[in-house]
Amino acid sequence: MPNRQLILHEDRLLPPDPGLRAIARRLYDQVADLPIVSPHGHTDPRWFAEDAPFPDPAKLLIVPDHYLFRMLYSQGVPLETLGIRPKDGGAAETDPRAIFRTFAEHWYLFRGTPSRLWLNHVLHEVFDLRVRLGPDTADEIYDAIDAKLKTPAFRPRALFERFGIEAIATTESPLDPLDHHRAIRDSTWPGRVVTAYRPDPVVDPDFEGFADNVAKLGEITGEDTATWAGYLAALANRRAYFREVGGATSTDHGHPSTTTADLSPKVCQELLDRALSGSFAAHEAELFRGQMLTEMARMSLEDGLVMQLHPGSVRNHNPLLFQRFGRDMGADIPRATDYVAGLKPLLDRFGNEPGLTLILFTLDETAYSRELAPLAGHYPILKLGPAWWFYDSPEGMLRYRRQVTETAGFYNTVGFNDDTRAFLSIPARHDVARRVDCAYLAELVGDHRMDEDEAAEVAHDLAYRLVKQTYRLGV
Repeated sequence: MPNRQLILHEDRLLPPDPGLRAIARRLYDQVADLPIVSPHGHTDPRWFAEDAPFPDPAKLLIVPDHYLFRMLYSQGVPLETLGIRPKDGGAAETDPRAIFRTFAEHWYLFRGTPSRLWLNHVLHEVFDLRVRLGPDTADEIYDAIDAKLKTPAFRPRALFERFGIEAIATTESPLDPLDHHRAIRDSTWPGRVVTAYRPDPVVDPDFEGFADNVAKLGEITGEDTATWAGYLAALANRRAYFREVGGATSTDHGHPSTTTADLSPKVCQELLDRALSGSFAAHEAELFRGQMLTEMARMSLEDGLVMQLHPGSVRNHNPLLFQRFGRDMGADIPRATDYVAGLKPLLDRFGNEPGLTLILFTLDETAYSRELAPLAGHYPILKLGPAWWFYDSPEGMLRYRRQVTETAGFYNTVGFNDDTRAFLSIPARHDVARRVDCAYLAELVGDHRMDEDEAAEVAHDLAYRLVKQTYRLGV
């Protein structure tokens, strides 16, 4: 009989060499229980506003997590069997137990992946389960999770506190009224949930419904968004609203490239006219997005919001899937990204401003040592975000540290953010990052490139201090 026990080894992800492992363990023990600061992610603020029980194990753990269902789709499992309904209202599985069974039958596909690390952590640490997930244990695990989700201890606010979350940021469009954030702010609950300003629907001409979105932006703000001046005023208006109502400290930009521009108002109006009419060429849409990054930098210099740029994803690469199910269905694919040329117009204008922070992420690992580390190691406004998306993994995190540290150091990076919709995986993701950072630091100590007391200070900074400082979440 195979061993069906679920075990989380206390030295997982630490170096196999006994001497380095001992150093890494000492470092990790000092940061393992630090509070979690989660400055960028996609959890639903409704959870914390209403504090209602999560509905069932499938809707909580499987249905919203594209890391999970993209793997199953790659192996021929229809998304409908995972409870994902087509846009046309077609049939999809509605029985959460059946969804959970389907997932458990394919759990073996995740061997060696970070998703397996995260979910095993959730099962073991959050739900206190000690049996491995599989077809023969699916019902047992489903019932155990389902029973716990019905108890007060597993409501969103209770889990927020149990996880040691000091602050968490969600991500909303400028068109969002932020009603849930307002409800959280007006409640007596002390948990800190802030929003991040994600303007993609109203600054990207390729975003579906762009013209209608811009018109709605004008209605919300009372500005004439068909004029360049009115359009910029409306965007600034919503930034102020996000700061006031949602406690925003950052913006986020999911552009396909790093293109920036610094054009005259006349040319900007011409581009806006074409974007709103829908009669624009691909290079004009790219130029418009590039101008908007520069405009967002200007506004950030004025209002203090930290900028985040998440470029390099070809969104909705699978047109059949996009047409049938819509966005965020696991079909976003990395592409090569040029940071040196793309960012130059923005950096020429704002790169030396001490009051501006632009955090760069990448899905192009070849850019780490060639472009990103040298850029962040020079320009005062630039910081490097952690390994992201496909590279939010033990190997990805190690590659990141190895390629950027010698040029950018640790203090031109910003700690860790989990960037997830999967709320229960947040402690697992932070734990993985802390373990990997401590493993890397142990190598530097073992090589006599750093003293252990310095490594302990860096480990604390990477796990906690830098993220609070960079995202201005210290107050």
